[in-house]
Amino acid sequence: MTKWLRSGRRRDICFLLAAAEDGELRGQRLKSRLESHYDDRLEPKSFYGSLSALVEAGFVEKRTEGIYDVYALTDAGERRVREHYEWVRDCLEE
Repeated sequence: MTKWLRSGRRRDICFLLAAAEDGELRGQRLKSRLESHYDDRLEPKSFYGSLSALVEAGFVEKRTEGIYDVYALTDAGERRVREHYEWVRDCLEE
């Protein structure tokens, strides 16, 4: 397992991006969905630090759309999400 999967927040960000209707989310929308799931407010510096780490690792891509940053999984990120999903599914089936 690569280091990025060791962080639950990074993993959850990737799963939210994988589940996004058009495969991408604006940063603020992504943060709101994660806060809703955690039922807690996330510090912006910490949240965007997690996103930056995923971008630097090549699992998430960032582009600017007007004044918004938009995030999507890369092929590598999609592959890791699928691998992790299969591992969780196998664990639950045992």
